[in-house]
Amino acid sequence: MSKSKRSLPVFKYHKSIKRALVVVAHPDDIEFGSAGAVATLTKRGVNVAYCVVTSGDAGGDDSKHTKEERVAIREKEQTAAAAEVGVTNLTFLHWPDGQVEPTLLLRREIARVIRTHRPDLVITQNPERNWDRIFSSHPDHLATGEATMRAVYPDARNPHAFPELLREGFEPHSVWAVWISSAQPTMVVDITKVFKRKYAALTRHKSQVGHRHDLKPMLKAWARKTAKDAGLGKGRLAEGYKVVSTS
Repeated sequence: MSKSKRSLPVFKYHKSIKRALVVVAHPDDIEFGSAGAVATLTKRGVNVAYCVVTSGDAGGDDSKHTKEERVAIREKEQTAAAAEVGVTNLTFLHWPDGQVEPTLLLRREIARVIRTHRPDLVITQNPERNWDRIFSSHPDHLATGEATMRAVYPDARNPHAFPELLREGFEPHSVWAVWISSAQPTMVVDITKVFKRKYAALTRHKSQVGHRHDLKPMLKAWARKTAKDAGLGKGRLAEGYKVVSTS
C-alpha cells in the first residue's frame, strides 16, 4: 500500500495579524526566503517592518567598492526591494557582515526593534543548520535566527530584561507567533498570486543577482517543490515555515 501524500496547512489570513516584523541577517535574505509571505500580508493590510542585522558589506560580488560604498549600495537595494512588496519601514543594525553571533547585545537591539514595532508576528531565519542545503545555513543566518528567538522570548516581553530599554521608553511587548523559514515546514504560504512581486523584489539586488540569468526559474522551482511537498495542487507556488507559538 502506498503512503498517503503529505499535506500541510496553508496559511489563511486572520484579522488578528495587524503588524509583522521580519528579522534577517543580510540584504536579499528576505527576498530569497520570505518576500512572498510579506507580499501576501501587506496585500491584506498588515503593517510589515524589516530588521536587517548587517548591511551586506561582505557580500559575494567581485566589485572594488569600499566597505562604505557597499553598505550604501546594499541598503539602497534592500529599500527598493522592500517597496516592491509594500514595506517602507526598515531598520539596519549595522552588524559586521560575516561576524554575527547571538550575543546579549544583539538580543537587546532586536528586542528594541520588537518593542518599537510591536508586531503580532515575527518572521525570521532558521537557527538550525540544514545539512542538505548548506547555503541556507550561513553562520549569520543561524545566529540571527537564534538571537531573534531569544529576543522574542524572553527579552522583548520581560520588563527586567535590559532595563535600559524600559528607561528609554521601550515598553515590553509579547509576540504571539514566530514563522521560521524552514525546509521542513509545518505550514506553507501559497504565493502563486504574488510570485511576480517576490521576483521583482529580488531583482532589485542588482549587485548580488544582476548577473543571474537563472534567477526566475530557480526561485520558481524552489517554490514549486515546496508547494508540491505540502500537497498543494499542480502549478501552485509556496514558501514554507515552521510555526512557533510564543503567546
